[in-house]
Amino acid sequence: MTAPLLETAGLQAWYGESHVLHGVDLHVNEGEMICILGRNGMGKTTTLRTIMGILRKRTGRITFAGQDMMSVPLHKTARAGLGFVPEERGIFATLSVEENLMLPPKVADGGMSVAEIYDLFPNLRERRSSPGTKLSGGEQQMLAMARILRTGARCLLLDEPTEGLAPVIINAIGDVLRKLKQRGMTVVLVEQNFRFAAKVADRFYLMDHGTMTAEFPVSDLPNRMDLLHRELGV
Repeated sequence: MTAPLLETAGLQAWYGESHVLHGVDLHVNEGEMICILGRNGMGKTTTLRTIMGILRKRTGRITFAGQDMMSVPLHKTARAGLGFVPEERGIFATLSVEENLMLPPKVADGGMSVAEIYDLFPNLRERRSSPGTKLSGGEQQMLAMARILRTGARCLLLDEPTEGLAPVIINAIGDVLRKLKQRGMTVVLVEQNFRFAAKVADRFYLMDHGTMTAEFPVSDLPNRMDLLHRELGV
């Protein structure tokens, strides 16, 4: 078997004196999409921020494409091929869609061209001259994802991409994720909406109080519904 593209072992992290991750173990194979489920405040976003290197007070092991990422400075994490799309999206509101897309440098081979982005996100082609302030929440989410795809990232860390969006936009984002899977993109998805995630994810991790409490393939989801209802409160 080939080694996972991304792996954490015994990952612990702190916000100041607050101990928030308690030995997170996960692995993601190349071309796989995993989804981390859990209630708010259980450490899902913190896991992504810790993998990305935004949260620096951490111990344990993170490897990506065979490289030890624990000592890699934040500004070099993207060059290794990791891309993070935060829940707050972080687009430049005063710049147009196209200007936002032209800003990210290609830090690795394989970054998508603007034309390829427009093929993947037709809404952005239609709004290419619109400033960020005029975009809907769904269009902002698409633009945030598109900017990372421009960089050549091999693995996307997506934090709550469907939060607060209309069903039609959620479906459109699902279509994009399926197309990215077809292109071989690796994705770590943090998502509350497990019904959405079930349509795109290969495996699930369940997180509770800073640690992974369960891991199972999407095919086992029907057998886990009682657990999910109990743990997620849905």
